[in-house]
This record gives sequence, C-alpha cells and structure tokens, in this order.
Amino acid sequence: MDDAVALVLAGGQGERLRPLTDVRAKPAVPFGGIFRIIDFTLSNCINSGLRRVAVLTQYKSYSLSNHLKAGWSFLTRRLDQFVDEIPAQMQTGHQWYLGTADAIRQNMMFIHDTTPRLVFILSGDHIYKMDYRLMKGFHEARGAGLTIACMRVPVDVARGNFGVLEVDSEDRVVGFEEKPAEPKRVPGTDDCLASMGIYLFDCDFMKAALAGDGLDFGKDIIPSLIASGESVFGYDFTLRNKYPEWEYTVTDGIRRKQLVPVASDCDYWRDVGTLEQYWLANLDLVSPAPKFNVYGERFAVFSSPGHFPPAKFVHEIPGRTGVAVNSIVADGAIVSGATVRNSILGCGIYVHSYALIEHSVLFGGSLRGGFITETDIGRRCRIRNAIIDKNVRLSENTTIGYDQAEDERRGLKTLPILDGRDHIVVVPKDFQI
Repeated sequence: MDDAVALVLAGGQGERLRPLTDVRAKPAVPFGGIFRIIDFTLSNCINSGLRRVAVLTQYKSYSLSNHLKAGWSFLTRRLDQFVDEIPAQMQTGHQWYLGTADAIRQNMMFIHDTTPRLVFILSGDHIYKMDYRLMKGFHEARGAGLTIACMRVPVDVARGNFGVLEVDSEDRVVGFEEKPAEPKRVPGTDDCLASMGIYLFDCDFMKAALAGDGLDFGKDIIPSLIASGESVFGYDFTLRNKYPEWEYTVTDGIRRKQLVPVASDCDYWRDVGTLEQYWLANLDLVSPAPKFNVYGERFAVFSSPGHFPPAKFVHEIPGRTGVAVNSIVADGAIVSGATVRNSILGCGIYVHSYALIEHSVLFGGSLRGGFITETDIGRRCRIRNAIIDKNVRLSENTTIGYDQAEDERRGLKTLPILDGRDHIVVVPKDFQI
C-alpha cells in the first residue's frame, strides 16, 4: 500500500441523525459503547496496511478533531505514515465543500505533495470491516481507472436510498443511477448492487475526471465517466471481501495448512444515515452470535482511550441485583441493582437500583477538566427503544420509550418503527428530567 493514499470524507452534516449531529459531525457520533463511527473506516485503513490517511473535516468538527488527536496520532512521520486532519480551507475559491468531488478537488495540493499512484476515497460514516488490499488487487488486475465498491442489497432497501450500479460479466460498470425509484437488479436475483461510497482511483485518471466542475461523485463524476466509456469497474464487496484464514488438515500423520477465504462478518456493511439504521446497527452488536463482531476478530477496531475505571455491577438482593444480559457495558459504568437487557452502555453511566433498560443505546458521560461527567439514570426508571446522548440525567421513576405522546411532550424526537407499532425516542446531549 506504499503507493496509495486515502482521503476520508468526514465533513457531512448528517441531517437525518439529528439531534445526535446537532453537536458533532456524523463521523464523530459514538457507536458500540467505546467507538466513534469514523473508527471503523480508519481501522480498516490500518489493518489493510494503508498508512497515509487524510481526514477531510468541515461541519462541527471540534469533537471529531479531539478524537483524532487523542486516538489516531500513533503513526510516525519518520516512516511517512500519518492520519492527518485537513479542515476545509477554501483552497480553490471562496466556498466550503459543495459535494464529495468538490472536497477532493479542493485538496489536490495534498495529493500533489504525497505523489500517490492510487487514491482511495472513503466515507467516514459507515460501519464495516474491509481489506482494501483485496480491492486494490481487483483494481490492478483489470487495469481500471476507477473501481467502485458495491454491496448486494434487496431492491426495496436500495430504492431511493443508494446509488445503484449495473455491471457486465467482466465487472465493468455499464450503468449507474443515483437513488433510483426502480433499481436495476442483478440478473437472476432480487438484489441490486448499491454503491458503498468507496472509490479507488488511479491518481492521473482522477485528476482528469475532476478537471471539470462536477461537484459530486454519484451525481456528476461517475455518470459522466460511464457515459464516455472510461474504464470503471464494480468491486462486489459481498462476494469478494473474504478474510484469509489458515485451514489445517492431517494426512498420513503429517499436519498441513493452507490459506482459505472465510466470510465471517466481513460482508457486513451499514450506512447508519438514519436514526433507525443507527439504532439497529448498534443492537446488531449485542446478541450472543452478533451479525457484526468487535470481539476476537482478525481486524481489530481501534479508538481513543477513555481513561475510565472498570465497569462495576453491585447488589445481589432479590429484586435488586445489578445485571446486564445480551448487552455491552463500557468502562466507568455502574449497574447498581438495576437490569440492562439487549442494550449498550457507554462509558461513565450510573444506573440506580430497580431501573430497567431494554433495547437502548446510551452514550454515557465524558471527561471534563479531569472530572467524569456521568449519565445518571435514577431509581425505578424505565427506558426502552431509546438513544440517549452524553451527560443525560433522568430523575427517579422517569419512563422513556413507552408512551410516544409523553416523550414528544417532553420535547424529545421520536420516530415510528415496526410499521408504527412501536417507536424510537432520542434524548439529546445534556438533557435533564
């Protein structure tokens, strides 16, 4: 990967994730107890040997900037390795980034200075594990100018949500539509190839493609390249992103090993662009056999250390036992005579006696001036189907997620799930009841 650089697009507003993005950029939204969304893309880079990475920031980047400094400054410039933040600077005019392609165009100086042969354009707001070396090998084998990573998803999921590729038998992209009402199917299936927003360019090819004034890859650049017959290929992440693993056999008393591809969870990819998808993706982590596993995998997920004390469970009295079932509990959390089921507790959460938390995601507290600012869940609170931001305090006997009208009366955002039979409720940062 020495001849490649990565530019991570991390400046999006994430309007559909409000109020979580009222105080931070979408890639900085906490995920899975101790991570931020951007950690998954950056971890993929490190695990793939891609050690020259620029993170392009713009919208409400304070939290993201602090996270990058605290957790992603371990590479050394002496070996030409780095994860650098590049804020929007109006390098080529008097406007901020106007689209994905415009963001890359405005950072051509960085690309010129790093002199790469290949350029990865990555999104900083997806949850997945990917070995970018496999995509690079695919790209080079086909002599592609641009390779687009794509995921097989049901037509109903892609409709109106994703850019959709149409490829021929040699994986060449012959059609592309941005969020179509009637996506083109993969022949013989009910799936279509949805763009993952992951692009691999030959550097010179990319410079030529961005020489015009197109602002967005999906809306402008990619359709133009396909229409002009350029060498654009689709990388089927669902079929090709396989971890190599040693398989051992014994024949005539001799132990042999060979590398074989295994799927594991490496065909998992989630665009957590809506509150419902974000909530579901978090809860994908907590089952005994999770759809997406952050434990014991070959591809580690790195993050910024929280510096909290260990989690603690206290009281073993009938009806007042601190317990968490099918849940993730991060450092600094105290479950004191309460019950937590199918939920994620972030760092620095105090759950008092007799409280019940189910199917919920709690971000936790934070460190301010050397002190832990906790999220405090009072006695006998009942919380269900909730996303609770940092530093929230709920007084005893508070109920969240059971009565949609009552949640909305408090000024909380709600949205229906399960065809309207239930709802998710979002509690914003620093909220108190």
